[in-house]
Amino acid sequence: MPPIPPVAIEPESFPWYDYRGYTFSLGLQVGPDDALNSGHSGSAFDPAKGKPDVRGGMGEQAETAYAKQEAILAAAGLAMADVTRVVENVTIAGLPAYAEAREVRERLFPHGPAVQTVVVDRLVRGKALIEVEVHATRGGGQALVLGSDGSWRRETVRQGHDGAVYLPTLLPIGPDGEVVAEGDVIGQYFYCLERAGELLQRAGLDLSHLVQTIDYSTPATRERYPKTGRPRRDLLGPVYPGAAGILMSELHAPGVLLALDVVASVHTPEPVNPGWSRYDSLTYTPGVRAGDTLYMSGFAALDMVSQQATHVGDLRGQAEATYDAIGETLAAVGAGFEHLLTTVEYVTPAGLPDYRAVADVRKAKLRSPYPASTGIVCGGLLRDEFLLEVVPTAWIPS
Repeated sequence: MPPIPPVAIEPESFPWYDYRGYTFSLGLQVGPDDALNSGHSGSAFDPAKGKPDVRGGMGEQAETAYAKQEAILAAAGLAMADVTRVVENVTIAGLPAYAEAREVRERLFPHGPAVQTVVVDRLVRGKALIEVEVHATRGGGQALVLGSDGSWRRETVRQGHDGAVYLPTLLPIGPDGEVVAEGDVIGQYFYCLERAGELLQRAGLDLSHLVQTIDYSTPATRERYPKTGRPRRDLLGPVYPGAAGILMSELHAPGVLLALDVVASVHTPEPVNPGWSRYDSLTYTPGVRAGDTLYMSGFAALDMVSQQATHVGDLRGQAEATYDAIGETLAAVGAGFEHLLTTVEYVTPAGLPDYRAVADVRKAKLRSPYPASTGIVCGGLLRDEFLLEVVPTAWIPS
């Protein structure tokens, strides 16, 4: 049976803001049983200001963000008990109060979804401390590993939409709570991948099932970062997953130089490359097809032949080049922009003042239904010239 095209989730009542007219959907419903929702913060319409505003501290903002997610799921005929994956994007400023958000989450999700925590420099809404994304599958998908997730050493692994297997954020923190390989980003990368392998083995899979990795490191690691290809080459493959490397000014705990978020699939990964030879020597792939889903690497304004950054200092130009590269990868599997499921946009502080230009580019290039999307302000990207990096997924039409 061919996959059912996704449709935008449109609640009859969404009092927080008027969601129509944006270049993202509140969430996408994929078939009758799955939803992939955009990131939502604690913002709400303020009648006095005539526009959305963010109120309260971490706990109140988390309550608002999750109330939005619950309303979106309800419009798709789903509930919080169906959630398989939670991504909490938490600002450095909000990190000291993060326990308040965890209390909200644990109350709302006693069944235990996989939880990923991304520590970000800030969010697009300057006063926001947290932005939450959720994925849901009717019945909560399948719990492959259930464990205690009260500390940074989490265990819960769930299977969700189209055989996706969601792992928790992987940190170089051992069973004793101590940082592993302190001061050594390569050692920490090895540890996080090995930890992923352990969890996948408990789920009946292995590292060859990885389809997408996003690693977060600090600017202090940039000089040694190219060496992270060694643990990837030693432990991953034969099909290298899509990948992105993002810089944040701080991470989850002192001594943590690397945080790793990964997605695996129960389906056999197939590499997708429009014909770019640069990837022949790299430990990641432009796209990986698994089932009816295309998991892609992060894309930026890079000339795929010369490997030089393009449109330096011009965010609009970089956005156009970035989405063009995504379009080429989609075309390699017979898909187009209308098949995008999700996008995560990482914008640098230098690019943030012009970030509205990215919405103009999306409006010109993307098609309805718009993907579920999240925008994050990072500490930097791996090339100083880059102002924007986009990590997408898409569904593949038969």
